[in-house]
Formats: sequence, structure tokens, C-alpha cells
Amino acid sequence: MEERKQINEEKIIRGKPGIPMLILGIILLPAALFGLILGIQMTAWGAGRFQTVLGVILAVISGIYLCLCWVPFAGLKVIRPNEALVLTLFGKYYGTLREPGIFFVNPFVAAVNPTIEGGEAEAGVAGDLSSMKFSFGGAKKKDSAGGKKVSLKALTLNNGKQKINDQLGNPIEIGIVVIWRVQNTAKAVFNVDNYMEFLSIQADSALRNIVRLYPYDIADTEEDECSLRGSSQKVAAELKAEIQDKVEVAGLEILEARITHLAYAPEIAAAMLQRQQASAIIDARKMIVDGAVGMVEMALEKLNENQIVQLDEERKAAMVSNLLVVLCGSKDAQPIVNSGSLY
Repeated sequence: MEERKQINEEKIIRGKPGIPMLILGIILLPAALFGLILGIQMTAWGAGRFQTVLGVILAVISGIYLCLCWVPFAGLKVIRPNEALVLTLFGKYYGTLREPGIFFVNPFVAAVNPTIEGGEAEAGVAGDLSSMKFSFGGAKKKDSAGGKKVSLKALTLNNGKQKINDQLGNPIEIGIVVIWRVQNTAKAVFNVDNYMEFLSIQADSALRNIVRLYPYDIADTEEDECSLRGSSQKVAAELKAEIQDKVEVAGLEILEARITHLAYAPEIAAAMLQRQQASAIIDARKMIVDGAVGMVEMALEKLNENQIVQLDEERKAAMVSNLLVVLCGSKDAQPIVNSGSLY
């Protein structure tokens, strides 16, 4: 348990400056080649025993260095801003390089990134300067730093549209976008098999859990209720908290989670459209009737105030009926002129 706890905690290491080691390796390489040639010549043409022994020693040392000349270069690691390199030594977590620059570390360490095929990189600058590709969410991503560095930048996850049933059982299509980044490289690399796939699966699971708690839409009479369409900010906040809780074990930080697509599923979209249209027609008719009643009331008041005509209750009822028909009708009224007397 103690060993697992140490692996889960990120250990930041500071490598030695890499430029001096790089320069030293470049200088020693031709020097070793020259020493090998000189040692062979001293051995072959040596006039004395001391010169012959010195030539053998020089040739052997130079030959050994030429065989192991890759060691100084293998320990060189190049780190760019917002990148980290998780290192292991003979299968054990060695540490994480986070500071940008070129550094020299133990030449026998290996870089680990489970999101890349191949698992562990070969030690050395050659592995850092190669290019590898990997797929995430159907998109290709290229890592020009050898494919083994863990990006600390803010990344985007878009899993596409998901078909889920809401609280009322209606099938809906919903899509989200998640902004995230790696916070603890040790947890991301060692606690889960592939932290990108892990995040994708957990985002789908959290989305289904949240969507089932709310209906797609609510009636106007239920103003206190929350819905996916009307309470997008609240739903996004709960979705972010749900995903963060699930990916905590992988050392990931969820910066933001937002709904990018929300619609009824095609099989019920037509029926729901008719329902929305009916609701809109009812609301419009209600507004028209309220306005018509007010206009009729105002007309009667004006007629009485100005004493234009005296109407009994029967005539008032007929006038109110005609005005309501004209004002509430969906078609233009056809006027009929009565040239006779009222009595």
C-alpha cells in the first residue's frame, strides 16, 4: 500500500543542465576516434614497451567509449512549455520532468505515456525527436516530441452526439464538450490504462446520469422546475462536478463542461414539434382573446361616455358578439351595411 501511494504522488525532478553534456559528448566523440587511431599506431609502431602498453590502453579506452558513446546522449531530454516527461527506471517510477529546457538525467530511464502505442520510449534524444501519432475520439493527433511527453495544456474532448432518455422517458440527442488537462502525471500514467479513453468513457457515463434527472422541457406552469433546455448552466455545473469526481483517480482536472447539442430524437421529433406548435397556438389565442375583450370593453365605455348611441342589453350583447368574432377570427371579416332603422 505504501508503494502504491508513492507512485500516485507526483515526484518532480530537476535534471542537470543538458547543454554542457551535449557539448562534452560532441567533443569526446572525435577525440575518442582520434585516440583509437593513435593507440593503434602507437601499438604497431611503438619503439619501446612503455609506448606499446600506452598505445594498447589508449586504444582500449577509446574503443570502449566509441561503443558507449550513446550513453551521454541517451540522458538528454528536451521539454517544451506545458509538457511533462514521466520517467521510469527499470520498471519503477523515477520522477517527472516539468520544467522546459534541455536536461541530462539517468541515461537508463525510459519515458512512459500509455496513450501512445509502444508503451515506453527508448532513452535518448533520438526518441525525443521522432514523431508518432495516436487516435483519440476519432481524430488524429501528432506529437512531434517523440510521442512520450504528457501534454499539460488544456485539451478538448468531444464525444459526439449521444441518444439518452430524459426524466420523462423521451429519447433525446445530446452532445457535450469537456475542457480538461492533466494535473497529476503520475496518477494519469500509472493509475489507469489510458487516461484519454478513461476520460471519454467517464464523460459518457456522467452525461447519462445527469440527463436522466431532468426533462427536456417543462410547461410554463412549472416555472420552479429545472430542465435540460431551460437550465443549461445548472446542468453544466452538475455535469462538470460529476465528471471531476469520476476522473479524480486519473489525476485529471475538468475545467469546463458544456452542452453543445440538444434535440429530440428523430423518432419523436415530429410529435414534439406538433406539441410545441399547439402550445404556441394556444398561447397566441389566449393573447388575442385578452386583447379583444379589452378592446370591446373600451368601445362600450367610449360609446356611453360620448352618448353616440343608446344600446339596450340585447343590442350590447349582439355588438360584443360581433366585435369578438371580428377581433378573434383568423380570417378577415366581411362587413354588412344595415341601412334600416334600429327600431
